[in-house]
Parts: sequence; C-alpha cells; structure tokens
Amino acid sequence: MARAPRLTESAGAVFAVLAEAGSATRPQLATLAGLSKPTVSSAVAELEGVRLAAHSGTSSGGTGRTAAVYRLGPAAGSVLAVDLGPALTRVRGCALDGTLLAEATGSRAGAADVVREALDALPADAPLRTIVVAVGDVTAPGERGTGMRPATAKAGPVFDAVAVALPPGVPVHLENNVNCAALAELHEGAARGRHTFGYLRIGVGIGLGIVVGGRVLRGANGAAGELARLPYPWADGSEPRHEALEDYMGARSLLRRAAEVWQKADGPCPRTTDRLLALARKGSAPARAVLDRHAVDVGRLAAAVIAVLDPGLVVLGGSTGADPRLLPGVRAEVERLSWPTEVVSSTVGDLGTVVGAARLAVARGVQTVTEAARVKD
Repeated sequence: MARAPRLTESAGAVFAVLAEAGSATRPQLATLAGLSKPTVSSAVAELEGVRLAAHSGTSSGGTGRTAAVYRLGPAAGSVLAVDLGPALTRVRGCALDGTLLAEATGSRAGAADVVREALDALPADAPLRTIVVAVGDVTAPGERGTGMRPATAKAGPVFDAVAVALPPGVPVHLENNVNCAALAELHEGAARGRHTFGYLRIGVGIGLGIVVGGRVLRGANGAAGELARLPYPWADGSEPRHEALEDYMGARSLLRRAAEVWQKADGPCPRTTDRLLALARKGSAPARAVLDRHAVDVGRLAAAVIAVLDPGLVVLGGSTGADPRLLPGVRAEVERLSWPTEVVSSTVGDLGTVVGAARLAVARGVQTVTEAARVKD
C-alpha cells in the first residue's frame, strides 16, 4: 500500500471536504472547510503537488466570472468493500469520493475469486487505502492485535478463505453485515433524513442495526442488535435455547412451516423463500397464509425492539423482511402491542450491505489520508 503523503492541517481538511463534495471550486472549499480563501488556495496547491487533487474544469458564476473546479487526484486512491453474504459474495471498489470503480458478484464458495476480480478491475495508479469486509457475525479484535476477526465460527472460515486474496499491507476492517445495511438505509434508503431508527433484517438469519444520532450503535462487545441471542422460547415449561429465536424466525423454519401446511392440490411445495414470496404474489392461499403468520411474528419482534429502543422508525429488510406483503401484518401487530412507531420496507434491497460497507470504506480511506495531516500551517 502506498503511504499517504504528509500534509499540513489545512490541506488535510480541504482533502476531506473535497472527497465529500466530489468536486468544488476554491470558494466552495473555503466555505465547506471554514478556512480563508488564501489558506484554501495554498492547500489546493499542496494537494495538487502530491496528486491528491486535480483540476477538472471551470465553473461560471452569476457575475460572469469563471472559477477552477477541483476533484480528487489519482494519488487519492481507492477502497474495497466486501459483503460475505450467506449465498453470494458482492464486492465494490470505489474512489475516495464514492465513485464506483469496480464491482463483482459470485458465490460464497468462490469468494476469494470474486475479490480478485474486483481488485484486478481497480485502476493501477490508485493506491488501495483500506478494505471493509461485512460478515454475518460479531466482530472482535484479532488475537495478536493484527486487525479484526469474526467473533465466532459462524463467519470465520469464509473470512479466512477471502483473506488470502487481500493484498498485504492494506488495513482490513470487519463490520457486521446488518450494521452496514443500516448505514445504507441511513444515507441512501428508507431512513434518509432520520437520525435514529432500527433496521430489522429478517432472512436466512435475523439481526438489528441500531442507529442513534446518525451513528451505528455497536455496544461494549460489538454485539448490539444480535437478536438471535434473545431468550426463546420464554414461557412456563420452556427452556430457552442458544439462538433458538433465529432458528424459529429464519428462512429455513419459514419453508418448513410452509411444507407442513402444503397440500398436493396446491402444486409443488416451494423450496426457496423467493418461490414462496412469488407464489404469495400470485395469490396462492397457503403461501399467503404462511407469510401472514410470519408477518405477525416479525411484528412481535419489532414490538420488542420498539419497547427497548423507542426508535421512532423501524425499517424492515432482508430477503423476506423487505417483501411488501409482510408490511401490513407487521404494522398491525406493532400497533396492537406497542406505541405508535413508523414501520417501512427497505428501499436499498439486496445491495444494502455492500453499499453500506463501501460508504464505511470510503470514510476510513479518507481518514488514512487525512491522518497524515500533522504538520501545522
């Protein structure tokens, strides 16, 4: 990894706002950075000198004057975001202003090859600043302080398989996949403009992304939102089991319940949740009944989340949770059991995790450059 050049504090501040803006004139940079125009002019010249900023054209103002427009330069570099999903691996490479440079998708079993494909598509002159890997697990510090590791065996093997494809010397950060999806909803999805909400994912597994004050809440152990660990069942004569709630709410159990009620006259029993959802949309009575029951269960889980967090907004995501068919039933159960809370379906879809991971990677990539700004002006 190419080391970021040492910058003055003002140059670091201007680089950060230029990455956020994408492109800007020097007067605009002065306003955004809260610096004087002469200081910004000096900072821009410094950034141009080390190829962290580049001239990209001119802009005409209302007075007829033109101003030079700047963007990030080739030396600003790129970042990589990897979503190690339960079935698919999605990878995105981005510039530090968020511009998409490369993407690849493939099976979970071939995750390393998918990562290599995206890496090969990145510009050769754009140094890789950081990598964010989204995993379906709690993340914990590495045993020897060498980065992050999945906390359990749930995501460890696939992460190890991908790690061999990652270039040495580039910082790797792990983040929970549901937290990444929550970030995508915050900035680009159903929670845009909201600073506090819960992102409830229902799919192969279950999970909760908690956003408070515009920031993801991770908890003391990085395990905030691990709904699979809620005690279940919790009733007289029942003994809660480890992750029993996820077993009950997950896709496998949903398909098993469909199989229990399916009749020969109903046609072939669905073997995937996608097929179950498709049949419900076509009016299949047993499919609709199974999903209506699932909506009630999701509504009860959402009511439990609301009782603890009072988030004001719950976004339903995941391969089954985001389906619009569930929304009315979830809303009805929340209304029955809890105080008024807005419940909506995700708008970022299956790409939410990699989109959120890319946004996090960009933020960390910018940080690697601006952290070099230690020289006083």
